[in-house]
Amino acid sequence: MNTLRLIGKELIGMFVGDNKLALYVLAIVALAAVCALALHASELVTGAVLVSGCAGVLAESVLRAARR
Repeated sequence: MNTLRLIGKELIGMFVGDNKLALYVLAIVALAAVCALALHASELVTGAVLVSGCAGVLAESVLRAARR
């Protein structure tokens, strides 16, 4: 049972190791969903929101980690 608990902790840690990064990516996905569903934006615009948003969030996360 301890082994399963340790594996579960590691898996969760891989995806939520940086809480800000996880929240920002969820916000970007929500923004892309709003663009696609509510604003009826094209797939190109929705994809651009996802790619540029995730790239920006990743860059911010790397810069924040480099300052530490």
